[in-house]
Amino acid sequence: MKYNKLIFLAMAVLVLSACSAAKDKTESSTNKQASSSKVSVEKKEAEKDRSSSQDTRSESDSAESKKEQKQDVTVDKNVSYNGSYYSVQGKYDEIVIANKHYPLSADYNPGEDPTAKAELLKLIADMQSKGYPISNQYSGFRSYQTQVGLYQSYVNRDGQAAADRYSARPGYSEHQTGLAFDLIDSSGNLVEEAGASQWLLDNAYKYGFVVRYPVGKEASTGYVPESWHLRYVGKEAKEISESGLTLEEYYHFTGGNYVQ
Repeated sequence: MKYNKLIFLAMAVLVLSACSAAKDKTESSTNKQASSSKVSVEKKEAEKDRSSSQDTRSESDSAESKKEQKQDVTVDKNVSYNGSYYSVQGKYDEIVIANKHYPLSADYNPGEDPTAKAELLKLIADMQSKGYPISNQYSGFRSYQTQVGLYQSYVNRDGQAAADRYSARPGYSEHQTGLAFDLIDSSGNLVEEAGASQWLLDNAYKYGFVVRYPVGKEASTGYVPESWHLRYVGKEAKEISESGLTLEEYYHFTGGNYVQ
């Protein structure tokens, strides 16, 4: 009888261990799915926006949106506003601003900048030729309306405080400028591999890009580091990159978190 009890206890321990292992495996799988959902959703939405870059909004709604956004912003001395976006004058070109302090109007819908896209494709081809597992797919232009749904999906999943650290609220996304691109690796994930990330830091400027959200700069940019997020700035990219400064620091305009 005592022997039977020992066998029963041993079997129970084995069953509990198996259940625990299965649970851990399931949680790990769930976490991977959650981390990959950002890129899969953004890829689909970016493709949708590239095929149709026109949003349906009434003129009165657009005018009201511009009025509200203009009133809410304290504008730095060197920053200009043209009715749809804020900008600073760079050494060579106008630099469009999109961060947590300076929003874009809801009807600002330029699509992907053709020069920026051409340079991005060159960058991707060169990385591939050097053996980096970079996909031809990327996440580029996103309209205001696309960002509405995208941002809300992250808020629903992680809560607003967490979502605000890695996803822009509608009207505050650099992707809406048509000048920002997220690189994707051959596995379908956002590019985070150390070698590829370092290559981008060292070479993106050659194509007119800067890594927009570098490590240690969350207080300035308002976002956690994103090694995959490139912003096209043109000729001045080399000087910005070599300075080690964010766009906020380099051009002296307000960054950081949302006012409210």
